[in-house]
Amino acid sequence: MSTSYDCSKPESRRAGLAAAASSVRAGQLVVMPTDTVYGVGCDAFNAAAVRAVLAAKGRTSAMPAGVLVGSWRTIDGLVSVVPRAARELIEAFWPGGLSLVLPHAPSLTWELGDTRGTVMLRMPLHPVALELLRDVGPMAVSSANRSGLPAAATMDEARVQLGQAVDVYLDGGPSGEPVASTIVDLTDVTPRILREGAVSASAVAEVLGRQVPVAG
Repeated sequence: MSTSYDCSKPESRRAGLAAAASSVRAGQLVVMPTDTVYGVGCDAFNAAAVRAVLAAKGRTSAMPAGVLVGSWRTIDGLVSVVPRAARELIEAFWPGGLSLVLPHAPSLTWELGDTRGTVMLRMPLHPVALELLRDVGPMAVSSANRSGLPAAATMDEARVQLGQAVDVYLDGGPSGEPVASTIVDLTDVTPRILREGAVSASAVAEVLGRQVPVAG
């Protein structure tokens, strides 16, 4: 049976974060608030748990999960090379609503889906998410909704859609307007915006000092 915790209350927040960390380490799924929408996630290095995230959403491996991290430094162990453009965008927008797609380190044995050797990374600007990530390490996370349905802006919306597939629900209050993160692809020489969301294309271009094409 899944359990929910009100993270606006200090005792419940401590208990919820401890329960969520235990669940992640046990290969279970957790719903947590982020600065964009609520996310459902698991240990990024537990292939069975990642498959469970995709199954809970009604997705196949063709739509892989991204990875959330709790600090800037974590990225160095997850990707093969961190280009200058990535450093500039991280300094400008992390923690925040910007996701970066980079080639992952070949030594990693995770199975996030059909990523073709890449990983989508983000550091969320939410204290509950950051505390959990700093405790358990990188988590494979996707929006906490069934595929094709609106993204969850509250814990209750996530729970209606995902139900008992999730072990622990952390309630951080409404996320505000449910705007997804902006995704910037840095796998080639020329950066490209795959999805414009919380961070505008003009803001990305200003940081990089050049126009960045947006995928049609």
